[in-house]
Amino acid sequence: MGSAMSANLVKAGFQVFGHDPVAQARTRLKKAGGTPCESAGEVAKQCRFIVLSLPSEAALDQVCVELVAAAPKGLVVAETSTLPETAKRRALAALGKAGIVLLDCPLSGTGAQAVTGDLAVYASGEPRAIKAFAPVFEGFSRARYDVGEFGNGIRMKLVANLLVAIHNVSTAEALIMGTRMGLDPANIVKVVADGAGGSRMFQVRGPMMVARSWDEATMKVSTWQKDMRLISDALNASETPAALFAACVPIYNAAMALGHGSDDTGSVYSVLEHMIGAAPKAASAGKKKKG
Repeated sequence: MGSAMSANLVKAGFQVFGHDPVAQARTRLKKAGGTPCESAGEVAKQCRFIVLSLPSEAALDQVCVELVAAAPKGLVVAETSTLPETAKRRALAALGKAGIVLLDCPLSGTGAQAVTGDLAVYASGEPRAIKAFAPVFEGFSRARYDVGEFGNGIRMKLVANLLVAIHNVSTAEALIMGTRMGLDPANIVKVVADGAGGSRMFQVRGPMMVARSWDEATMKVSTWQKDMRLISDALNASETPAALFAACVPIYNAAMALGHGSDDTGSVYSVLEHMIGAAPKAASAGKKKKG
């Protein structure tokens, strides 16, 4: 996500400074036209607006320490990661003491969608800061929704991800059903995606399932498990019945058990094949796919 957003911001005309602990990510930023930095604190000394895209609570806590140490004035930070609201509120308090404004702004979209700027921002927090940040959001996304007070962003993201979890599995179910009835799977994607039964996940992951290209991950199953836990926690806290979500949880667990942890969540197609004892078909692209 971070590399794709940075590259799009460069294309949009921004001077982009960025940090990632992974050397290859810093190299990608340099090739895209940005300036790699050795720390988040160094980035803060160069920029008024910072976008965070982080993998864990620990990473967020560490970045906050570095930003506070840099003591920049007038800094506005948009936290776009899918992390617990408690972690984001902890960061809000820590940065606020240093005069840094934190916004909670999760993104709707996959890594592949990030490359084309097909992302939606769920912006929550201080309205004036969101308005000031608007040009940056426009540089890497197609839409921004202002959803209210801080924390509403991650809440909205969990609602969206609940649907993603279900629609991803339902896409696999529908394709397998059609294929077993003798329909061409590629034609199923073409026809159904354009009708009432279609969904964004059907459009995005349907072709991946047909091509069996889930080894080209835009959302790894192992990473998605973290999102599934956050959704489960939110459902429990809000005492919400969620029979469909509960039904799809074992499918993602099975994907992990079958060795698809580093594959895209589109690999749930392979899980359903195993459940019915279907032999994977050879990939048309000429290379062996996991299945």
